[in-house]
Amino acid sequence: MSRRIILKAAAAGALALATSTYMQAALAADTIKVGILHSLSGTMAISETSLKDVALMTIAEINAKGGVLGKKLEAVVVDPASNWPLFAEKARQLVAQDKVAVVFGCWTSVSRKSVLPVFKELNSLLFYPVQYEGEELEKNVFYTGAAPNQQAIPAVEYLMSTDGGGAKRFVLLGTDYVYPRTTNKILRAFLKSKGVKDSDISEVYTPFGHADYQTIVANIKKFSTGGKTAVISTINGDSNVPFYKELGNAGLKATDVPVVAFSVGEEELRGIDTKPLLGHLAAWNYFESVKNPVNTAFIKQWKAYAVAQKLPNAGSVVTNDPMEATYVGIHMWAQAVEKAKSTDTDKVIAAMAGQSVKAPSGFTLTMDATNHHLHKPVMIGEIKADGQFNVVWKTKEPIRAQPWSPYIKGNEGKQKL
Repeated sequence: MSRRIILKAAAAGALALATSTYMQAALAADTIKVGILHSLSGTMAISETSLKDVALMTIAEINAKGGVLGKKLEAVVVDPASNWPLFAEKARQLVAQDKVAVVFGCWTSVSRKSVLPVFKELNSLLFYPVQYEGEELEKNVFYTGAAPNQQAIPAVEYLMSTDGGGAKRFVLLGTDYVYPRTTNKILRAFLKSKGVKDSDISEVYTPFGHADYQTIVANIKKFSTGGKTAVISTINGDSNVPFYKELGNAGLKATDVPVVAFSVGEEELRGIDTKPLLGHLAAWNYFESVKNPVNTAFIKQWKAYAVAQKLPNAGSVVTNDPMEATYVGIHMWAQAVEKAKSTDTDKVIAAMAGQSVKAPSGFTLTMDATNHHLHKPVMIGEIKADGQFNVVWKTKEPIRAQPWSPYIKGNEGKQKL
């Protein structure tokens, strides 16, 4: 083969490579990449997998309507596998390597705390869709789940009321990490302000993935002999399954000792025999059972998507609060990008203030103009035999979040945030 032919072939190959690279770059420029950062394996997969799926459904919905700024959204999905340091690694990958414009993700507060330095350093955006302990307000985060005054405090007030059973003693039972410990610090201070003595509060923590609740439930039963008792559960992940099973085994009924959970919804109750759990409670800002046209459409869309995508147990999928918060957050971000005419972080942050979405909860949810939290309604539901919730109490209007609890010393000057 002559040198000229070899050079021609090399030149053609280089041109083809350059053309391919250019085409890939052009194709990438025609999409807006968004990151999805949820545990698809490990102890938190029971809760987080559905958030990944509802995010993909929402992205498909937005794309079907023309995308954002005339571009299709392209999801980049990673699995941090319930490994808190890995969350930070995967967040950096999404922002620095994959060049996503925004990330929707995390469930536990320890995972959120793990990724915060990454989002601050790289000046990127995280939308966090789960109720949490507050005591945080970050420029690079939008919190679409509840702050304590939008879930924990109203739930305990309900338990203390006549309608909620008039509880006098409280077991604060949680998974051992920042969210339960900080939430319970707030609740202990709140209970003290209501005249509840330290001796009437029991605080217990278990590690992630804990499975043996026999002794703990026996101790709850014993503690309850000292007066009307309620359990406030901040157990997270798949530990909820053995905890609720043990409640049933021990015959601890809601009429004896009601349990109100802050991290148990319709998804976590799938596959559990809920008959022994009738009447136990959960506090959220949305339940699948609420009746309104927006929710009817949301449930129908989710069920159709699950079947079309052949998701596991597609015929029995449910919606829940963090799924609604994910759905709302993605739509709000898309609206803010359209308003800003840019995916630039600082421009989107400015455009997020005051964004509103008519949500499946039946309320119009608004992003606060200053504190990066949604104004949300509060609902308390009783577990029914079918794994759904009967809403027994709710606020008339959405409540403005208090990121900094007034029940923690030092927060007095932060109440206008």
